[in-house]
Amino acid sequence: METTIRADADMTTLINILNVEPDSQRKLVDLLKSATDGLFSTFAGWISTSLLASTDGKRVVIYSQWRSSRDIEAFRKNPDVGLYFQRIAALAKFESFECDVSYVNHA
Repeated sequence: METTIRADADMTTLINILNVEPDSQRKLVDLLKSATDGLFSTFAGWISTSLLASTDGKRVVIYSQWRSSRDIEAFRKNPDVGLYFQRIAALAKFESFECDVSYVNHA
């Protein structure tokens, strides 16, 4: 399934906003890509992950789609994920929240 943003989608969106020093942004993106390709994408309920790096080098946004909040909860409780979270936290401060897409307007 491709990443698709739809207001009527039967899925949960997980947004993470990471604040990072500009000289560490590339390292953080590489770590997140490796974690997603090697572990995160193997979890039940995972649909897609997109990484967005700000042009000023100070932020990375993770846009992930999951089948349900329960799948996200199981993902977060996995000890292997916790190890990645420790590595991520060493590079950036972050906040995370689940949301439902409320509105989309496409050309």
